[in-house]
Amino acid sequence: MEISIEISYYPLSDKFLERIENFIRALKKYPHIKTVTNGMSTQIFGNYEEVMNIITVELKRAMKEPHAVFVMKVINARCDSYPNI
Repeated sequence: MEISIEISYYPLSDKFLERIENFIRALKKYPHIKTVTNGMSTQIFGNYEEVMNIITVELKRAMKEPHAVFVMKVINARCDSYPNI
């Protein structure tokens, strides 16, 4: 099954921009998923198992820093081919 995830990361620290950039860079290292960013969130597209495994690894890594807030939407369709959704 193909999925889409929209995720927003709000590190509650002085180094918030650095932490967000590190999180996005980590996601972009995975060749089997598509990662798109904008000013408000990051969208991740790919196979359910792969995306969820990657999110689990990268959320855990980001949460080793104190006070990490994530907001996610998970859609059971690949929405990168539907730009008006």
